[in-house]
Amino acid sequence: MTVTPTSGRPVRRSPRFVCALGTLVAGATLLATAAACQRFEELREAVGITAHERYVQQLRASELDRTALGRDWLAAAESALARPHEVTLPFAESSYLPPEEAVAVAYRFDARRGERLQVEVRVDGADEPLVFIDLYSASDSGPAASRVVSAEEGERSLRHDVRRDGGFVLRIQPELLRGGRFVITVRTGASLAFPVSGRDSRAIRSFWGADRDGGRRMHQGVDIFAPRGTAVLAAADGFVSRVSTTSLGGRVIWMRDLERGQSLYYAHLDSQFVSSGTRVRAGDTLGLVGNTGNARGTQPHLHFGIYSRGEGAVDPFPFVHEPRIAFPALAADTTALGRFARVARDSASLHISPDPRAPAVARLAQLTAVRLLGASGSWYRVRLPDGAEGWVSARAVESATRPIRSTRVAAAAAVRDGPLPIASVVDSVDAGTALPVLGRFADWWLVEAPSGRLAWLVSN
Repeated sequence: MTVTPTSGRPVRRSPRFVCALGTLVAGATLLATAAACQRFEELREAVGITAHERYVQQLRASELDRTALGRDWLAAAESALARPHEVTLPFAESSYLPPEEAVAVAYRFDARRGERLQVEVRVDGADEPLVFIDLYSASDSGPAASRVVSAEEGERSLRHDVRRDGGFVLRIQPELLRGGRFVITVRTGASLAFPVSGRDSRAIRSFWGADRDGGRRMHQGVDIFAPRGTAVLAAADGFVSRVSTTSLGGRVIWMRDLERGQSLYYAHLDSQFVSSGTRVRAGDTLGLVGNTGNARGTQPHLHFGIYSRGEGAVDPFPFVHEPRIAFPALAADTTALGRFARVARDSASLHISPDPRAPAVARLAQLTAVRLLGASGSWYRVRLPDGAEGWVSARAVESATRPIRSTRVAAAAAVRDGPLPIASVVDSVDAGTALPVLGRFADWWLVEAPSGRLAWLVSN
């Protein structure tokens, strides 16, 4: 493998950690060598790859990808992208990612062109694991299509200005043998500064697509109403490309948004304070609100438009709208995250997203054991013993710490780490042993083994 070192950001901890991990878990046949550790140093500043990809290279350099733990970590990353959880923004989840397991979680959501996606990951606890945050475009027909942007190594936040309407998949994955409790938030905001001083999108009273001139044309912008003389502001960094007066727009200003490669159009101004070629920064005053041009006789307002080269006018509203919707209040108990719970009612619905209107993918019988992985609003994200995941109402489940009954083993039997005959045996019990039952799944009881460990016993 050839890697060209550059002067990029140093890896916070993962090379040394993975090297030590290789020594810890590889065993006699895959013991990490000094040469492998040297390769970590070469990978520290690899150019053109994400933090997650760099970490994968480190696993392969140490041959940890050949261990069960390494393979599980790589598989978890791909599985999360293939089966993301459907959510609606704004979204917040308190989650538990067990450090002893190789896990990842992904969420799918929609966003509009012009919105700014804002992702934050907070780690609860003293330990500070590396957390890899990657955003992908979503495909309607299958797994995530391509990576859009990734957080830098060591960063726990991500920003992205959406360039086209569509779906996205966000994947969160901690490094090996690190996990715990996380709070994940995803929301949208405005990617441009609001173009009228002291106002926000509530001042918009005429929207994109409204009829004009008796239906002969459509409104190619938004109208922002404010008193005459209110300052009109640059919505982005750029330069003024044209200042003129027209019969339709009256006193107008065109400016070029350098970051996004689009033109911003300001019309019906009472005054213009800039000239062509002026460099401006977001928030600089360009002119004053008025009603010149064909807006004479109307209340003073700014007509604000956005034009993209090769496409023409686009809807400005998502670019300047800052949603005021708060995250759903957390009503589910987060102290039980990571533990088993059971269906408390006659049955419960397993949904594809934390929304009662979302399709239900399964009905769970009473006493069905589920593991609580996350909490959002009044919903739990759960994993069934067969690996399936979804969302159930927090009101439909209860803690599985208190036994529902006791079962006495008729003959010597094995208890296993899963509800399958091929699952690993974790304990054995003698005939006549009474075991507390905490839940069930199909033909299996979730029991507390004599060692105190939770395990599965076939019910017959």
